[in-house]
Amino acid sequence: MSLGYVRPARPEDAGEIARIQLATWRVAYRRMLPKHVLDNLDEDWLGRRWSAAVETPPSERHRVLVAVEQAEQSYLVGFAASGPPDEQALAPDEPASSLGPTVVAVTDLLVEPRWGRRGHGSRLLAASVDLWRSDGFDTAVAWAFDGDQATRKFLGGAGWEPDGAARALDVDDLLVPQLRLHVSIVADPAADPATDLPAQPDTDPAGR
Repeated sequence: MSLGYVRPARPEDAGEIARIQLATWRVAYRRMLPKHVLDNLDEDWLGRRWSAAVETPPSERHRVLVAVEQAEQSYLVGFAASGPPDEQALAPDEPASSLGPTVVAVTDLLVEPRWGRRGHGSRLLAASVDLWRSDGFDTAVAWAFDGDQATRKFLGGAGWEPDGAARALDVDDLLVPQLRLHVSIVADPAADPATDLPAQPDTDPAGR
């Protein structure tokens, strides 16, 4: 019988986070992004970026969490990264002031596809919401590829909806449309804290 849990990322997790990111992108986005772009992504470069994100985050409200599956041994199976919004969270020509200090931006929420449909995505999201609330956020936003039905279904099942913002990423001269989703994370004061969690979707983010 397996046991899944979420914890803050540690410096020694950076390489495995990079591997999970690369493996997940190459499966989940293979029909959305050019193959040569995915093939040429540098795992070592990604690892260095994650090492910096974990060891020297831009602020105390920047978070990197990892999902762990523990059976006979432990496996890192997914991760979530979030923090106060920067320019990457904005739509084209959107003023920076449109996403205020109580908005948190999700930059990554991935579960390696071979570990999908085991609740890891829901645990990552629930743990993130708890931290966001303690950090003073009341709204969360995240960009999703328009064609990424798994992520849109996962977040939609937890109450996320499009906020009207859209953009297209230029990936080696291929324009890939994205839309921004948002959700209120204000706790219901009348709710039981043990049950005041996001809905539990039946699909992990990017899990196929």
